[in-house]
Amino acid sequence: MLDPLFKPRAVAIVGASTKELSIGNVIIKNLQRFGYTGKIYPIHPSAPEVRGLKAYKSLAEVPGDVDLAHIIIPSKQVPQIIEECGQKGIRAAIINSAGFSELGAEGAQLQAAFLANAKKYGVRIFGPNCQGIINTDPALNAYCNFTFTFPGPGAISVVALSGGVGAVIMQALFDLGVGMRMYASNGNASDISISEILRYWGKDAGCRAIILYTEGFANPKEFLEVAREVAALKPVLAMKAGRTEQGAKAASSHTGSLAGVDIATELIFEKTGILAFNDEEDLVRAAMAFATQPIPAGNRVGIITNTGGPAVIATDVFGASGLDVPKLSEQTIQRLKGTQLPEAALENPIDVVATAGGTQFRAAMDALLDEAGVDSIFINFVTAPFTDTHAVAREIAIVSALGRKPIVCNFMTDLTQERYQETRRILKEGGVPCYANPTAAAKALVALTKYGLIRRRDIGQPEPFPNIDSAKTASILLKAKAVGRKVLSAREVYSILEAYGIPVAPWRVVETIEQAISAGEAIGFPVVVKVDSADLDHKSDAGGVAINLRDGGMLRSAVEDMQARLGGSRPLNFLVQKFLPGGRELIVGASVSQRLGHLVMFGLGGIYVEALKDVAFKIAPVTRVEAKEMLSSIKTSALLDGLRGEKGVDKAAVVRVIQQVSCLLTDHPEIQEMDLNPVMAFEDGCFAVDGRIKIL
Repeated sequence: MLDPLFKPRAVAIVGASTKELSIGNVIIKNLQRFGYTGKIYPIHPSAPEVRGLKAYKSLAEVPGDVDLAHIIIPSKQVPQIIEECGQKGIRAAIINSAGFSELGAEGAQLQAAFLANAKKYGVRIFGPNCQGIINTDPALNAYCNFTFTFPGPGAISVVALSGGVGAVIMQALFDLGVGMRMYASNGNASDISISEILRYWGKDAGCRAIILYTEGFANPKEFLEVAREVAALKPVLAMKAGRTEQGAKAASSHTGSLAGVDIATELIFEKTGILAFNDEEDLVRAAMAFATQPIPAGNRVGIITNTGGPAVIATDVFGASGLDVPKLSEQTIQRLKGTQLPEAALENPIDVVATAGGTQFRAAMDALLDEAGVDSIFINFVTAPFTDTHAVAREIAIVSALGRKPIVCNFMTDLTQERYQETRRILKEGGVPCYANPTAAAKALVALTKYGLIRRRDIGQPEPFPNIDSAKTASILLKAKAVGRKVLSAREVYSILEAYGIPVAPWRVVETIEQAISAGEAIGFPVVVKVDSADLDHKSDAGGVAINLRDGGMLRSAVEDMQARLGGSRPLNFLVQKFLPGGRELIVGASVSQRLGHLVMFGLGGIYVEALKDVAFKIAPVTRVEAKEMLSSIKTSALLDGLRGEKGVDKAAVVRVIQQVSCLLTDHPEIQEMDLNPVMAFEDGCFAVDGRIKIL
């Protein structure tokens, strides 16, 4: 449990300072200013008091129990202080000091030393090189942090690996008038991880939604497990840095993180049901809606406006994001006719016109609440000087409080006027998420809707496949390892594919020309011949492939040519395979993502892989639903259905191959890389015609 960290009854500041601008002074000042209800014990070697509080020379001198210690001292002294924390019975420590693993080998040794002492006594470490935590619960008011934003109580909790970004997010929430539940920025994360914090907040009844900022994960598998558990309980809104080459380099130099340019984190977010963002402003604005509004049951939006243009802008945003602004039922339109002004437009959007007051707005909202074809309500509210804007705001707040359908408001006004400040206050206190422009408001509603779709998405479970020969595959891999080979031969690759039921073009591996001709006759011409050599990753580029060999003579000439050019003093093996022309070239592949497992890839194959890079990834194991999503998510997915008279491919067969590959990887994690390129897909079935497997 992390209660000693997030709910400390007493805090000791080791490194308390009488200097106003020092961290050891600011933390005490923040605790006092925020109204911390627990005891504060400054630890100072000589000062009798700090900020009006009695100071103690050591932790041992503190008369009462202490749950949490803030440590702001030189890094070389930290291991000894953690020893003293353990002896005092302190259960958690925030190490604000820097100078540990982020600075190299010497710092890493100091970090290992204090972690060993912490483990000996059961002290949990937050940090080092971090800001700290905040808990806005009025019963506690714990501002164990040296930042400068003082949030009001709320339902959004924020965890950020980077303290700088965390402070930006916290300030942005404050500027929007959004309260916060808890805050944590854990720096080097040497002990208490983001995963643990997420799990703790997942069980916190006061937390309605979580904002996460990360630059990578030290333990992706742990995060995957925890995030799936927490995201099923409440919304997790996340953003990851390092999405570009330059961004990754900047991230990797910060707090020792090892973020890289990969898509593993995005796939984790998708797999676990986390809503991902690329823009911190969109993230924070969405959080404002999640703080008070229910999740839409679907993607159909009803719009109420008292001015036309902003509704058009919002409609464009909805359309571009896959949301629908449907026609209203005739029953709802007739209902509106009896409640709206004669000038009102009663379609969707409902334009109640600028002179509409609280009565007209309320009637329109009630109609949309009862309209079965509407899942959420978007309101454009301009504060016309000739209307009672307070009355309108009160009605919006009342309907929002019902919680029947989510409401977001594009509130257009002049906040220099005191009258409209009061109107906004009514909306804010009523829990209505208000935005200054239609695009921002519409994006927030899009985020709510997308999260609803994520929550309702059932990816199913990985399917077992009958007649799999896992033992045969294990034997093949074991023999290759025994002789130190990492790249498997064609015979080994195709034997493994057949062991897992993956359809392959008929094949044989041969050593001589005569064996090749016999194989061609047995398989049936036309055939393909390929050099079977671990030294040739790209056999086509080296001239190690010949296709459409229609008889024994052509096959003989091709093999003789390859022997002359590529053989040298070494004997060559050859793969003779049935030539399958006319299909769509696809690729199914996999690679190991560090500490996460396998990423399975699908896309257009052959020469198009590198040219178009039109591929989709999923984390293994891949379910049938996920495999179907891979097919539909590539940009060229229309090619799979056939264009201009071309026949489409057997998608069910391709989906099955993806699942079979996933099953193979799950059973045999020692496979490091795997490419089936191409997989020839036809109207009826598909076949792997080239494969490569590399093992650890």
